[in-house]
Amino acid sequence: MNKYIKHLCAVSAFTVAFTVPSQASAQAQSKKAAPNAPIACPGYVRGKTNIPGQKTGKKVGAALDAYNNETLTEDARSEEALRILKEIDTDEPFDRAFTDNFIGKLLAGSGKGKESLEYFEKAVNSKQLNDSEQVVGIKLIADLNLQEGEYKEALKWYKEWLTVTCKESYDVYFRMANAYYQTQQYAEIIDPINKAIASAEKPNKTAYALKMTSYYNRKMYKETIAVQEEAVRIFPDDKNLWTQLGMFYMLVENHQKALSTFELAYNQGFITKPAEIKALSQLYTMNDVPIKAATVLEKHVKSGFVKKDERILTAIASSYQQAKEFKESADYYGQAADLASDPGLYFKQGNMLYIAERPNEALKALQKALDEGADNKGRIHMVMMEANFYQGRYKQAYEHIQEAKKDKSTRRNARSWESFIKEKAKNNGVTL
Repeated sequence: MNKYIKHLCAVSAFTVAFTVPSQASAQAQSKKAAPNAPIACPGYVRGKTNIPGQKTGKKVGAALDAYNNETLTEDARSEEALRILKEIDTDEPFDRAFTDNFIGKLLAGSGKGKESLEYFEKAVNSKQLNDSEQVVGIKLIADLNLQEGEYKEALKWYKEWLTVTCKESYDVYFRMANAYYQTQQYAEIIDPINKAIASAEKPNKTAYALKMTSYYNRKMYKETIAVQEEAVRIFPDDKNLWTQLGMFYMLVENHQKALSTFELAYNQGFITKPAEIKALSQLYTMNDVPIKAATVLEKHVKSGFVKKDERILTAIASSYQQAKEFKESADYYGQAADLASDPGLYFKQGNMLYIAERPNEALKALQKALDEGADNKGRIHMVMMEANFYQGRYKQAYEHIQEAKKDKSTRRNARSWESFIKEKAKNNGVTL
């Protein structure tokens, strides 16, 4: 904003340089509105072009010379020019307005926004400025108020500019929408931001972001998604828009569209955050594609992109379990258990190994679960009993069934197995 104000200040200085010595030619300008006229209202006729009087003009010229004195620092040049301008004492309405307007621009260009507003408002409220300076002044007052956080005042002056000029301006509409956003008037954003989007020379992502924010903050998720979908179509190379759209689909529990969006983003290399990989894996799970849920996480854990911790390893294990890849599931449950010394995870590892028909490995994992102080001892002993029983180790199976009988949750089942084990042991000549 300050750079913008300084630019206008420089333009003003050049305007003065050419206007003061060219009074005759300025007065000879046509009164009819040109195509680039400052005002576009029906029936508008350009007003008479006024210029400062001779006394004021000399002072302004001296101020301009001071402002252009390259032997001084920029701040010193501005201060000297301001000193000269503030010495101008005139009752001539246009000269007063012209001087106040110039002082306002120099102050604004020096970063003194609040002080400059006093001069700008005096100049504009006098309605003595030439048409082009009047409309520029109105917008400057609005811009400075926006810069100073005076959003209500900024909106008042932007509306004044629109009324006076009858023009469409992307910049004005966008800044109005921003002022409404800053004051949390989210519903009011929509009208100016739609006009900003319609009047823009080329699409602007920030405008769509403001529009989306308006709907999102009012929990109008259908409209939020519609804006985001439009933004993705217009800016297909913006990776953030894709993942944001996917997150919005997740918000409304449209998991199928969320997955499609994340997959497209992933395949284009637009997923750049570990959280997004986790979201993609989660979406595969929600859409009943557990093998992809597992492999996409596994790939990025192995590459180091996603940090390996107990929760991630358990998620991979769970997805492999759902995909009935029990050996891989057991491997990741084991890794997670080793990191956390978690007896519950050792139990899951043992259970997966048993299902994968690796009973001896299962027994080792299950023993670790017991050693780490597992609470579900009855269930663990039941699995260990089966792992031994189906390998013909009836004595060990019987020992585990005795332990399982001590747990209320498995006691009944253990008793039913007890007689069966005794019979099998007897038939096979094994003494229990």
